[in-house]
Amino acid sequence: MVGNRLFQVVESHSNELSINLARKLRTSERTPGYRAIPEEDLVKLGLQVYANLTDWLLTKTTSDIELQYSQLGEQRAKQGIALSQLIWALLMSKEQLWGLLQHEHFADRIFELYGEREFALMLDRFYDQALYFAARGYEQAVQKKAHAA
Repeated sequence: MVGNRLFQVVESHSNELSINLARKLRTSERTPGYRAIPEEDLVKLGLQVYANLTDWLLTKTTSDIELQYSQLGEQRAKQGIALSQLIWALLMSKEQLWGLLQHEHFADRIFELYGEREFALMLDRFYDQALYFAARGYEQAVQKKAHAA
């Protein structure tokens, strides 16, 4: 099973990860639409994932991820944020996480430690699903708007 230390490191740094992600989203040339979203809202969203990573990776189902990220996609569409920016934001979230693990020297040893390869696979699976469902929620919101017009 996945080493608990990885989860503990991420969850103990969740606030820092969330704040850094929010700042990057609001300053990146690839996510200009996020400048209109209050930083504290972006921090809260990051905390939902980072502070509860164990739950997201070990207990949440595809349906849970679908619900959360379809709603996120729909919300970003209503805010007028481009789909490419939403996708980039999710990729930045994942990059923040890997950056922390590298800083904590997990990335160098990640496949040496007992089962952390499983952690990497689970993390990739989570982000792949989050991207898909966020994009789908976004597209559904755009379709609803087009039908309403």
